[in-house]
Amino acid sequence: MTFLDKIKQRRTIYAIGRNLSLEAAQIESIIKEAVKHSPSSFNSQSSRAVILFGESHEKFWNTVTDTLQKIVPAEAFESTRTRMNSFIAGKGTVLFYEDHEVIKDLQEQFALYADNFPVWSEHSTAIAQFAVWTALHDQGVGASLQHYNPIVDDQVAEMFDIPSTWKLSAQLVFGSVEAEAGEKTFMDDQVRFKTFN
Repeated sequence: MTFLDKIKQRRTIYAIGRNLSLEAAQIESIIKEAVKHSPSSFNSQSSRAVILFGESHEKFWNTVTDTLQKIVPAEAFESTRTRMNSFIAGKGTVLFYEDHEVIKDLQEQFALYADNFPVWSEHSTAIAQFAVWTALHDQGVGASLQHYNPIVDDQVAEMFDIPSTWKLSAQLVFGSVEAEAGEKTFMDDQVRFKTFN
């Protein structure tokens, strides 16, 4: 299977479970390798990953649920709780961070590009997220990328002893594929692309 085939097959999977043949250590290895080999500007390697399984995975999503219950109107919360329970049903979660100490150091070393490093950091984390997501999918692991930061950042930092320089950017919840993704549609190529010779 080519790289493009793998990209085409990677999808957002919301119906996930814990019925995986891969052991946690194997999943951890895939995540580490994908992040490690993801490119970053100036080879900054600013991306960080916190990998949660079992009780830690559940604790994270219960914290998100409790936080949302204080924000979401009561009459609308049941659908939110259902969504959170679908995440808890998974095998684990990857919390993606960017280390802002690395960004600050680069800004000091290369003052001419100082304004660009935070932007390039966002590029780095996006690449790492995509790499992990695709690598997991390649091994039959379903996932969906979530963004419940910054509402739980402080609680999660305390919960998992996260350095103060790490900033949470996304959460990839993963597990066995319990239901396939729906059909994906695409806008017309003429809207998205221009080619010149």
